[in-house]
Amino acid sequence: MTRYDDDLALALRLADAADAISMARFGAQDLEITTKADTTHVTDADRAVEQRIRAMLAEERPDDAILGEEFGTEGDAPRQWIVDPIDGTAHFLRGAPIWATLIALAVEGRPVVGVVSSPALGARWWAAEGSGAWTDPAAPRRLRVSGVASLANAVLSYNAIQGWDGAGRLDDLIGLQRDVWRARSYGDAWSYMLLAEGKVDAVAEFDLKPYDMAALVPVIEEAGGRFTSVEGHAGPWHGSALATNGALHEALLERLAR
Repeated sequence: MTRYDDDLALALRLADAADAISMARFGAQDLEITTKADTTHVTDADRAVEQRIRAMLAEERPDDAILGEEFGTEGDAPRQWIVDPIDGTAHFLRGAPIWATLIALAVEGRPVVGVVSSPALGARWWAAEGSGAWTDPAAPRRLRVSGVASLANAVLSYNAIQGWDGAGRLDDLIGLQRDVWRARSYGDAWSYMLLAEGKVDAVAEFDLKPYDMAALVPVIEEAGGRFTSVEGHAGPWHGSALATNGALHEALLERLAR
């Protein structure tokens, strides 16, 4: 038993409830789609998933705070649940399966529990501090990052070229693509879970919010990797992500340093 076992068990139950709602709306002909002020899309499924998670947390962890993409911050406590009800809404509304519900618990700002549930892919990944990172609920399998130690042999996922361009980093991305073995844009949380599985060696991305990243951090770190901002700051609070197998982290920080 570890300190966060009960919280991880709750996070997994939250993911079960989220999956039931999201899959019932995935591919629905009457899916309600609106555009938020930041020009991103939101569906009725996004809102319903977050509302259900908030209701369950109000019952089971009434003293904890919550930060969610759709309904903002509620409460002020050292323990904060951080929720992205559907990460990859653009995929969801187009009927592509690369989307996930992200659920994290942060204590004093440090993510210690993370669940990434991708029901359309038939996949789930989870971790709690000190408990390792795991996948495949039917036959749990422990995750481990790769041992690739050189950029020349590395697989990089960069998510979207627009994010790098918007950050004024397009030349950096082109330079990295020339120097790594393969560069791909797998997209959203899936890139990071491929890293935790040892199938990708590094992921870098800009223009992110805490709810985009918080659940990823425990999974990657418990799998033996590192997660910082592109500037090297720990945690999901700095607007960008550099996640690696650890062996490549310092080299990539140096390459991306300003």
